[in-house]
Amino acid sequence: MPITDNVDPAELAKFSDLAHRWWDPESEFRPLHQINPLRLGWIDGLVPLAGKRVLDVGCGGGILADAMARKGAEVLGIDLATKSLKVAQLHALEAQTEGVSYQEISAEALAAERPGNFDVVTCMEMLEHVPDASSIVKACATLVKPGGHVFFSTINRNPKAFLFAIVGAEYVLNLLPRGTHEYARLLKPSELAVHCRANGLTLEQTRGMQYNPLTRHYWLDADTSVNYMLATTRT
Repeated sequence: MPITDNVDPAELAKFSDLAHRWWDPESEFRPLHQINPLRLGWIDGLVPLAGKRVLDVGCGGGILADAMARKGAEVLGIDLATKSLKVAQLHALEAQTEGVSYQEISAEALAAERPGNFDVVTCMEMLEHVPDASSIVKACATLVKPGGHVFFSTINRNPKAFLFAIVGAEYVLNLLPRGTHEYARLLKPSELAVHCRANGLTLEQTRGMQYNPLTRHYWLDADTSVNYMLATTRT
């Protein structure tokens, strides 16, 4: 697969149409704003970000990238959605966030240019939106330096995940726009772990993310049956 082909134009269009709403905490991106402190705290707790060179793959409007930069990291956010990147750049200027920059490039193309260039690579809520998740995992493994850390988050593929993450979140609770996720593209933790091991990434920790629709509260625990995160180290 050519390094420019691992993208779904419909997915890019979907997020581009919503780009102006990335930084509205009450918009379609509200769940990302709500879970951002959890995922940031988890990452920073395992690998203190201050002084690290960090890559955020599929950064969208920059919610996580901006937060990691505020922890003292030097962050590059990459995405192929032009409008989302412009929103991220504008927010960084308006918020005067230091240490964050953005580039429109695929993970595969950047891996060819800058292998082993980053201390930490994050790829959050992206794998379920690309045609070939294994290609992204390979690129992330190539981009991180030996001994560096790669973090993934995505959605499990099972009946419970379908019920909660697609039917519940998109059609019942309206937490996300309908059609945000395609069930066939979801990844089981075991499948993602296989991709990681095949590319020299050692699994260090898994965490599940839960949501209570009555209290609108998110939290992390050991249950990876729906939303989950993996922490890995490059050997």
